[in-house]
Amino acid sequence: MLKGRLIVESLKTGVDLEISDLCLVRLGRHDVSNSTTPFTEGGDAPGDAGGSVTGQPPVWTFLDFEAPDERAEELAQVLAAGLDSKLGWWADFIVADDHVVLFADRVFRYRIGDQKAREQAVAWGRATGTPEHQLDWGD
Repeated sequence: MLKGRLIVESLKTGVDLEISDLCLVRLGRHDVSNSTTPFTEGGDAPGDAGGSVTGQPPVWTFLDFEAPDERAEELAQVLAAGLDSKLGWWADFIVADDHVVLFADRVFRYRIGDQKAREQAVAWGRATGTPEHQLDWGD
């Protein structure tokens, strides 16, 4: 079962995600004006990691999802097509031993722990405007 996260505000206006077997696991809205990492318990994170930047809303909707592994390619393509290219928005999910990181019209899939491949995704994010402190997906 693949597992991932999407910031709803990262989608282009008018985008509908229609993936068979995609399940909502958690949906939460968090103030990210000081930190873009929501706590899973106890409310919003205090500001030490860097928050939203100019042009990004100060409150984000975090959508955690799951789907069967065989939906990975379809999900990657749909998310990459639906992400807004402004501000370097990204989404990600884990499938088996791979991490899939998506930017607008771009998909990176690499083996967890492959630092060279991860750095290629990070470099793409930097080049497309993702704030440095938001290039923080874990492996």
